[in-house]
Amino acid sequence: MPSTTSAKAEKIFVAGHRGMVGSAIVRALLAQGVPRTDIITRSRTELDLCNQAAVNAFFDQEQPNQVYLAAAKVGGIHANNTYPADFIYDNLMVQANVIHAAHTHGVQKLLFLGSSCIYPRMAQQPMTEAALLTGALEPTNEPYAVAKIAGIKLCESYNRQYGRDYRSVMPTNLYGPGDNYHPENSHVIPALIRRFHEAKTSHAPEVVIWGTGTPKREFLYVDDMASASVFVMQLPVTTYLAHTQPMQSHINVGFGSDITIYELAHAVGIAVGFQGQIKFDATKPDGAPRKWMDSTRLNSLGWQPQVGLALGLSHAYTDFVKASAH
Repeated sequence: MPSTTSAKAEKIFVAGHRGMVGSAIVRALLAQGVPRTDIITRSRTELDLCNQAAVNAFFDQEQPNQVYLAAAKVGGIHANNTYPADFIYDNLMVQANVIHAAHTHGVQKLLFLGSSCIYPRMAQQPMTEAALLTGALEPTNEPYAVAKIAGIKLCESYNRQYGRDYRSVMPTNLYGPGDNYHPENSHVIPALIRRFHEAKTSHAPEVVIWGTGTPKREFLYVDDMASASVFVMQLPVTTYLAHTQPMQSHINVGFGSDITIYELAHAVGIAVGFQGQIKFDATKPDGAPRKWMDSTRLNSLGWQPQVGLALGLSHAYTDFVKASAH
């Protein structure tokens, strides 16, 4: 793990600290010994990141030394399909405002968090960083993906023109504390946790899941993502530059292996304590057959995930129960 001595004296702005990833990054920094007073946060009501004047005034006032850009408008297929203009506009504005304000206020170090959906729909598996911009995107979340690609290119452009040290990490599917368990807008793990919990509490004999159960997906516990983010941010600049290219500077963050939806459903059932039957409705769509990230670049730099699926799901279910009680 790189030295944290420099980080302790720095003011670090974590944009999006109330989201699943942003809150995990705050936890990771605190665990490293960064004083809470050195971590700057603002809720959406306190600072609208889509408002350029407000963002500039914030940077004027706080003068952060580092920025973790984890703020984003996110959602599942339904939300992306229903509100494509909101997804592309809000994300473009947040990224442009924060990255440009960081530059104009002399912030040398910034970390941008992207998404695995930046890669082409038919990208070879596992998806390497080199797959970016080699094919058409998945239509259902194309506006969001285009915004995230623009974020990577913003960082690279400020690096190339101004010598900044703005880095990008691309996570695989994330889950864990702080997830969104909304019935329509949630991703697969929180959706399954909710379904199995409701089936358990209502003593339902079975849970029926869409599709055949054969598609494979990769999942990473959110605190592992946060640890990877801090790890990449703290890499010496010579090391980062040696493992990336000026116009292909992003780094994948994955678990390293994937599982079928069938295996995932049974793992969630065990974590929740559901005793009934799990069935699959093969008349319903499956989605992409596989989405798996190649994390070779990050692994070669010395980072590995620490939290396995069974333990991660147990933590996630505990969080869901706690969140449901409020």
